[in-house]
Amino acid sequence: MATIIKWTRFSVLILLMFSCKSKKVVSDNAVRDNMSAKAIIRTHYQNHINFKTLSGRMKIAYYDGESTKSVTVSLRMEKDRAIWLSAPLGIVKAYITPNRVSFYNKLENEYFDGDFSYLSRILGTELDFDKMQNLLLGRALFDLRNAKYEVSHTESDYILKPKKPLELFKTSYMIEPDNFMIAAQQLSQPLKQRVLDISYKNYQEVNNRILPNEILITAIDGNSKNTIDIDYKSVEFNRNLNFPYKIPKGFKKIELKADAL
Repeated sequence: MATIIKWTRFSVLILLMFSCKSKKVVSDNAVRDNMSAKAIIRTHYQNHINFKTLSGRMKIAYYDGESTKSVTVSLRMEKDRAIWLSAPLGIVKAYITPNRVSFYNKLENEYFDGDFSYLSRILGTELDFDKMQNLLLGRALFDLRNAKYEVSHTESDYILKPKKPLELFKTSYMIEPDNFMIAAQQLSQPLKQRVLDISYKNYQEVNNRILPNEILITAIDGNSKNTIDIDYKSVEFNRNLNFPYKIPKGFKKIELKADAL
């Protein structure tokens, strides 16, 4: 039972993290030695997809060092406004807006309804709606246009690191040259021994839009390590969607301690 409880709680997080055919993106584009950081960042944002709504399914596998669990969930998203997720039979449901994080878990008869502090505590980094949306869409978590970056490269990707590091975090971004989407990004808090690695294994093209196909997330907090593998399955854009959500009566509210982060 302890393993089930741990899995269902963490499912809420990875849920927060598209019925048309898709294909993997294949390109012969190569890294250019003379590409400036400013040009890379500009192209990254120019290539962001435009949509009103997104819906579909994703398969999520979670490994905590002891056991692996997987589940296929439903996803609905209204760009910049809402993310809604549901596990099979509605055992876990979540509804996220820019100002609210809410979910309930029928296996534990508990719910959370508040801000992003719960999710931030689990991943060990400050989260908000934009960061959650960016993670799902293959975008940089932080706005790259708000700082100056140094650029280097490997044989396959550009590497961006801030010229002036953030006070609380160290960040780095790898951007692939095919579509200038994120290949990998890392946030770390050395003083707290926290690292968040997000790798985009490949991308797919759906209705002339480039989306992640598989995302691998590794969260390290001291001696604790959790790995999440997200595979996007069916995807559909711009349907008329609703977001049914109501916390069942009688559930216990999850309370956070003031020093959770």
